[in-house]
Amino acid sequence: MSAHDHDHDHHDDHGHDSGHAPSTLKGYATGFILSVILTAIPFWLVMGKAFNNSSTTALVILGFAAVQIVVHMVYFLHMNARSEGGWTMLALIFTLVLVVITLSGSLWVMFHMNSNMMPTMHDMRVRP
Repeated sequence: MSAHDHDHDHHDDHGHDSGHAPSTLKGYATGFILSVILTAIPFWLVMGKAFNNSSTTALVILGFAAVQIVVHMVYFLHMNARSEGGWTMLALIFTLVLVVITLSGSLWVMFHMNSNMMPTMHDMRVRP
């Protein structure tokens, strides 16, 4: 066994698989291109007034935002179901549940505060 063969044996990963996708220029370029596209389309939808209803536009933009979050996690954070023995995915799911609860609760509170605190047109006409 030569010294070169001996060095090669020490450089293998001994079967340890972290589950992370390899960081390659192609992977980062793909993630970047997808991110640009997923940003440009909602920008075009708003600037071009593609939908008559603003609620429809908002829902479509939220959909593109969700897809872009997944693109960032896969291509830049290298998250998948196998990485770190599944704990990364479990932490992600827990975080998403907390974000949904926080956002929906905040929107619910703001909606009800707005509807209960803002005077109506009838109240404004009656006041002296």
